[in-house]
Amino acid sequence: MSKNRGSNTGGSRIGSLLKEYSDAGYLRLSKLQKFIYKILRFFCSIPRAVGGFFVKLGRIVKKAAISLADNIKDIGATFVHGDWKTKTSFFIMGFGNIARGQVLRGILFLLFEIVFIVYMITAGGYWLSMLPSLGKQGPEQGYDPVLDTYTTLYHDNSFKILLYGVLTIFFIIALIYTWRLNVEQNKLAEKYLKDGKKLKSDKEDLRSMVDENFYKTLLALPLTGILVFTVMPIVFMILVAFTNYDGAHNGFSNNLFTWVGLDNFNTLLSWQSAGGGQSYSATFGEILAWTLIWAFLATFTNYFLGMFVAMMINKRGIKLKKMWRTILVMTVAIPQFISLLYVSKMFAKNGLINLTLKDTLGWISQPLPFWDDPTWARVTVILINVWIGIPYLMLITTGILMNIPADLYESARIDGANAWQQYTKITLPYMLFITGPYLLTSFTGNMNNFNVIYLLTGGAPTNPKASGAAGSVGYTDLLITWLFKITTGAESQYYLASVVGIMVFVVVALISLIVYNVLPSIKNEEDFQ
Repeated sequence: MSKNRGSNTGGSRIGSLLKEYSDAGYLRLSKLQKFIYKILRFFCSIPRAVGGFFVKLGRIVKKAAISLADNIKDIGATFVHGDWKTKTSFFIMGFGNIARGQVLRGILFLLFEIVFIVYMITAGGYWLSMLPSLGKQGPEQGYDPVLDTYTTLYHDNSFKILLYGVLTIFFIIALIYTWRLNVEQNKLAEKYLKDGKKLKSDKEDLRSMVDENFYKTLLALPLTGILVFTVMPIVFMILVAFTNYDGAHNGFSNNLFTWVGLDNFNTLLSWQSAGGGQSYSATFGEILAWTLIWAFLATFTNYFLGMFVAMMINKRGIKLKKMWRTILVMTVAIPQFISLLYVSKMFAKNGLINLTLKDTLGWISQPLPFWDDPTWARVTVILINVWIGIPYLMLITTGILMNIPADLYESARIDGANAWQQYTKITLPYMLFITGPYLLTSFTGNMNNFNVIYLLTGGAPTNPKASGAAGSVGYTDLLITWLFKITTGAESQYYLASVVGIMVFVVVALISLIVYNVLPSIKNEEDFQ
C-alpha cells in the first residue's frame, strides 16, 4: 500500500508540474522542480508548436486561394471594362504601354513575350511534351556506314528532359507573373489618363530605377540567381526522388530513367529486410538517431567548453591573454582537410597515439580500437570535434562576455552570490539570449557536418547489419555522409539519395521551427533590452 501511495504521490507531483505556473508559483518551486518543470514545458510545447505550424500553413494556403480568386476577378473586370488598348495587351504584351507613350515598359513586356514564344517553339514545347515520359527511345546499337562498324546511337536524354522541363515550367510561371503585371500596368495607366493625370515618361522610369526603386534594381540579379541556382536544383532533386535515376539508368549512355511514383519512399520507409540485412527503415532510423546525438553533443560541448575557455582567458589576473587567444585561433587557420586527415592517422591502430601508449610508455598491451569499435569511434570523433570547435566559440563568446555590464556581477557579489550562481543567473542567461539563434544554426550545421566524419573515419567501422542497404553504412555515418556514399560507386542510387535528402530536410525543418519558436531570443526579446 505504501509503495502504491508513494508512486501515486510521485505521479501527482509530476502531473502538477505540467500545469502553467505564474511567476510567483514558479519561484516557490525547488531547484529540481524548476528543472523538471522546464523540461516538461519544453516537450509539452512541441505538439503545440507543430499544431501552430500547420494552422499557420492553413492560413497561408487560405490567403493564397483568396488572393488567386481576387486576381482572377480583377483580370476579368479589367478585360470587360478596359479600352481597346488594354484588351489588346491581353494578347500582345506591352501594346497598351507603347500606345500610351510608355515605350520602354512596352518594349520590355513585348520582348519577354517574344523570347518566350520563340523558346517554346524551338525547345520548350519539346521538353514539356517529353516530361511525362522522360524519354521514349534510349541508346541502341546501329550500323555506321562511314566507320563500317556498329556503334551506339544516342537518342533521348532523360536527365536533360527533366532538367529543361523544370526550367520550362519556371519560365511559364515567370510569363504568367509578367503577363499579370502587364495587365495591372495597363489598368493603372488607363485609370491615370481618365483621371487627368500624367503618366511617367521613359526618362522618369529610368530615373526611378536608380532612385526610389533602386532596391528592386539591386535585388533583381541576386533573386534571379537564387531561383536558377538554388530553387531550381531543389525542385530537380525532389523530382529525382520519384524516378529510378541511378548508375544503371543514367538517362543517356545507359538506359533511360522513368517515373516510379512513391516506390522509393516505400523502399526507405519499409520494414522489409534489405538484401538479408536490416531494413532500410531500421538503417535510416539508426543513422538518424546517431546524427541527432552527434549534433546535440557536438553543439553543446563546443558551446560550453568554448565559453569556459573564454571566461578563463578573460578572468582578471590571467597573463598573456593575447598569446592564448592567438594559439587557439591558429587551429582555425589550419585547413580541416589537412588537420583532420593527420589526426585520423594519429589515432589509427598503428598510429602515433597507440605506438606511444604501447611501445614508448608501456601502458597498454593491445592497440586501442579508436576506429575499429563503434563506441570508441563515436566518442573519439566527438572529442576531436571539441578540439576543432572550441576556438570558434571562444572568439564568439569573448566579445559577448565583455559586453555584460560589470554592475550586474558587482550587485550579485554584494548579495552574496558565489561564482556558480553568478554564472547560472547572469552569464548563462545572457549568453543563451544572445547566441540562441547561433545555437540553432550550429545544431543544424552539425547535422550536415560532412568534413569531420568523412575525413576522420569515412563512416567506419562498417555496420554489418546494414550491409543490405545502399552504400557501405558505418557506425559513425551521419545522414549526409550516407547520402554521399549512396551517390558514389557503381550503383550511384541518386533516387534514394534524393529521398534521404528530402527526409533530412523535413527533420531539420521541424527541429528548427520548433526550437526557433521556444528560443528566449524570440519569446522574450524585451528582457535584455
